[in-house]
Amino acid sequence: MPDSSATPSSAEPEALLAQVALGSRAAFETLYRDTSSRLFGICLRVLSERSEAEEVLQEVFTSVWRKAAQFDAARASAMTWLAMMARNKAIDRLRATPGRAARASLEMADDVADPGASPAEQAEALTERARLERCLQQLEPRRRSLIREAFFDGSTYEELAARIQAPLGSIKSWIRRGLLQLRACLET
Repeated sequence: MPDSSATPSSAEPEALLAQVALGSRAAFETLYRDTSSRLFGICLRVLSERSEAEEVLQEVFTSVWRKAAQFDAARASAMTWLAMMARNKAIDRLRATPGRAARASLEMADDVADPGASPAEQAEALTERARLERCLQQLEPRRRSLIREAFFDGSTYEELAARIQAPLGSIKSWIRRGLLQLRACLET
């Protein structure tokens, strides 16, 4: 009988994150193996120094281990979530040491594959963004505002509840209903 905790060598990042959230070291290793080069490229692009990028990458995966349960596939893809985490941590490191950007070495850029989107992928992303904007405009203004602040600005539900002086449960319900309306609109 096969081991159900075994992780396939080419599992989707979303599935791997779900397993990491449950404490699977095998899933974590696979996730690292499958995504670390792309995330390292992001860190290196921001920081320009290989040693700094390596340290930030380690911080990223430490956070992934601790925060995998916070990943929500309804908000973003796993690679988007991981890439944003890498980018934000690299920017935080860059800001912590002013003047570093001026010392960036352009020679390092040749060593890293460009993880950016192709022109076709960029065009598709623009089309998807236009669809999302159209669907967002169909939402009731309060829900639209809450969704924008929660998912695009990174505000927590608790911050939103405090900001508009509404119960936390209401904030969650409004956002959930708005997301359901968005999904229905995007699926048409």
